[in-house]
Amino acid sequence: MKNSTVLKSLFVFLTILVFATCKEEKKKRVIEFPETDLTAENLIPKPLKMIPTNGGFALDQFTAIYTSEAAGFEEVGSFLAKKIKSKTELDVQVNIDEIPNLETVIYINQSDSLELNAPEAYQLYITQDSVILNSNTAEGAFRGIQTIRQLIPEASSDSLATYPIWTIPTGKIIDSPQFEYRGSMLDVARHFFSVEDVKKYIDLLAYYKYNVLHLHLTDDQGWRIEIKSWPLLTEIGGSTEVGGEGGGFYTQEEYKDIVAYAAERHVLIVPEVDMPGHTNAASVAYPIFNGNGKKPELYEGTQVGKSTFATRKDTLYSFLDDVIGEIAAITPGPYFHIGGDESHVTKKKDYIYFVERVEKLVQKHGKRMIGWDEIGQADIDSSSVSQFWASKKNAMDAIAKGMKIIMSPAKKAYLDMEYDTLSKHGLHWAAYIPTDTAYIWTPETYEGIPMESILGIEAPLWSETISDIGELEYLAFPRAIGYSELSWSTPENRNWEEYKIRLANQAPFLDRMNVKYYASPLIDWKKSKYSYKEIEKD
Repeated sequence: MKNSTVLKSLFVFLTILVFATCKEEKKKRVIEFPETDLTAENLIPKPLKMIPTNGGFALDQFTAIYTSEAAGFEEVGSFLAKKIKSKTELDVQVNIDEIPNLETVIYINQSDSLELNAPEAYQLYITQDSVILNSNTAEGAFRGIQTIRQLIPEASSDSLATYPIWTIPTGKIIDSPQFEYRGSMLDVARHFFSVEDVKKYIDLLAYYKYNVLHLHLTDDQGWRIEIKSWPLLTEIGGSTEVGGEGGGFYTQEEYKDIVAYAAERHVLIVPEVDMPGHTNAASVAYPIFNGNGKKPELYEGTQVGKSTFATRKDTLYSFLDDVIGEIAAITPGPYFHIGGDESHVTKKKDYIYFVERVEKLVQKHGKRMIGWDEIGQADIDSSSVSQFWASKKNAMDAIAKGMKIIMSPAKKAYLDMEYDTLSKHGLHWAAYIPTDTAYIWTPETYEGIPMESILGIEAPLWSETISDIGELEYLAFPRAIGYSELSWSTPENRNWEEYKIRLANQAPFLDRMNVKYYASPLIDWKKSKYSYKEIEKD
């Protein structure tokens, strides 16, 4: 099956090549490439397997992209062409019938190979004349083109020809992810982030093969998603944030724009409405649902655990039916996150009652419930997912119910934790998490959570101490890059000493994207023509 797929791809490539060049009746150019080595030096996450052949593929003005006609594949090819343009200024054409002087081809092929049965698996065959990317799905092809993007060198090989050539090393890459769920969470409730900020974060995550962005849309300090049947949630509840700034919210059209932007990058949006705690903003808007016995007022601080819904009021569940229904209707993905953490003033029996009722509402609207690990205390369905952040017991209780676990242990995976005592932003109630600590742990065995119960990994970024995209980037990067590898690559393929070399080589990309990352002194950052990063203490 594998050989037939490769032969089919080669046949299509050769047909295209002959068609494009036969009218020219010219000799094929010959480029003497220096010996190259297909290594993982610039690749994060590290691929499953790499086989170098020590040649070079010329990416230049005589290169074109061709794709399968299957749904989504042409869009993947166009995305790659756009990114090649932004990095090299080359205008690489996609699926053009005839290109004069065509010399090299990137072919993005839908394959029926049984070796590619994982939805995001892909294989790359790179020769001097062609790059053939095989995948069963457009999603897998999209992950594969991120590898191609990383293989394109920062500078052209100007000595090889009279025109710019970017030399891609030849060989074979076989790759697929370790976990199906590879996410980051962004808290837009404590501090609000614009649509453009969220889109930039999505772009960065997609480059490192993340496939989930979890948006923490509501909290005590703000309600950030328009609910048309309950307009005061944003009119009042969205009017402020930590520190008393102006707050903000996403209209449903803006939220749909974020969802669509993410979908183009094969990133799933998971919306979270945190409840029954973390609900002060909702209770200020509609005091009838407040359950802590105090008059709700807008809150601009950072303490947690003081708010709760009145979980025994039937009218609350009519309200939540509307909220969940409106958000579910504009969220194509399978998940809805109900929060469920730190409900300290909710009586345990009321908390359990609440979670069990809300699970049924989530399921009514066709979604699969996710909640922070406290939800494991309730009698809920095995289809629901527990996000392990603090309590091993809660996680084990969820596993006993047959539930899957998302690994987000605060001591290892929280992006809002300070790097060290000199960090400009962040907190340290869970731990200091320097760049190496973020990478050197094993999610597959952490706290005895069995591998077969792990859905994936998520790195949450809470926003109590950050208020703009630069501060967000400082906390997220470079640690989010390491979490991408923990999510994708197998334990056998992970090694700190080798990883930190690859991490150092990410500096030109981060600088080109104007990412204000924390330049850890543990990393010998590669010099970049775009900017200079001052090394700080880690």
